[in-house]
Amino acid sequence: MASRIRLSTRVPVVIVALSLGVPVVAGGQIPSERPTTRQKAPGSVPRRADGHPDLEGVWDFRTITPMERPKNLEGKEVLDDREAAEFEVKNRRNQDNREKENSRVVNGTQSTSDVDRAYNDFWWDFGNNVVSTKRTSLVIDPPDGRIPPLTPEGQKRSAARQEMRERLAFGPEDRGLGERCILGFNAGPPMFPSAYNNNVQILQTADHVVIHNEMVHNARIVPLGANHLPASVPEWNGRSTARWDGDSLVVETKGFKGETAFQNSTENLRLTERFTRVSGDTLLYEFTVNDPTTWTKPWTVQVPMRKSDDLMYEYACHEANYGMENLLKGARFVEKESEGK
Repeated sequence: MASRIRLSTRVPVVIVALSLGVPVVAGGQIPSERPTTRQKAPGSVPRRADGHPDLEGVWDFRTITPMERPKNLEGKEVLDDREAAEFEVKNRRNQDNREKENSRVVNGTQSTSDVDRAYNDFWWDFGNNVVSTKRTSLVIDPPDGRIPPLTPEGQKRSAARQEMRERLAFGPEDRGLGERCILGFNAGPPMFPSAYNNNVQILQTADHVVIHNEMVHNARIVPLGANHLPASVPEWNGRSTARWDGDSLVVETKGFKGETAFQNSTENLRLTERFTRVSGDTLLYEFTVNDPTTWTKPWTVQVPMRKSDDLMYEYACHEANYGMENLLKGARFVEKESEGK
């Protein structure tokens, strides 16, 4: 598979970059509580001519804070400074540590650690720090910091998809959208921290907002107050519309294709994202997931994003992507070997 990496300006590589200069205004710490409706941004936040907060710029959302609260932190919502420092040391990832106990059984065969974790640590960019709020999970609702249980229908769908992933692939359509480079696993919507390319660029005009993810070089052009497609036309990224709620930009998205399948969801998914600039260098991003055919109740994630002066780089995935071709060739070889036996 083609390497998918965000190259920083410290790497001596010549590459065409897409960048937008944005002024940075110093600001204070972000509040630990969830923003409320019509939250008023502090005076240090830069504003546009129309009075709305200026959300433009490149924002970095990498973090080692887990999506769900770990079992050993059950009942603990926020870490203190000492606990946060200890958590960062204990949970710092290094993909060069290929311990044998981390190997897996795949299709009945024990995979070696070196193959199972083939990318060297150079290619990964999980980050080294917890979120600035020091929450123990990115999930803030339900209060236990855990994604709600699946419905019976959701459980059945999840098991079927897991079975499909574990069998030999008949064609590219049997593999996930991320593996096929159609969508990035952290590009969204919604966005959440992952292995690399945890950067997003926002551009604003009077009647549109552009949410441009570095992962898969994906750009959502979101109209303010109007939908550009009829409800009968589903899209990979759904159909998004935006509105201002006080100083928060609210983006509502529906009309997903069933194959999009964020976290096992369906075309019934209704996604609400909130972007609130709470200081000169912090953008508070929240999303609420609502799909009653998948989860027993809605759930909400909060990710503080940091202002970045780094460049956004062009992303390439399927160019020279021999991984998919070799995966399918390997499946056909295994089938042929099985027939011979």
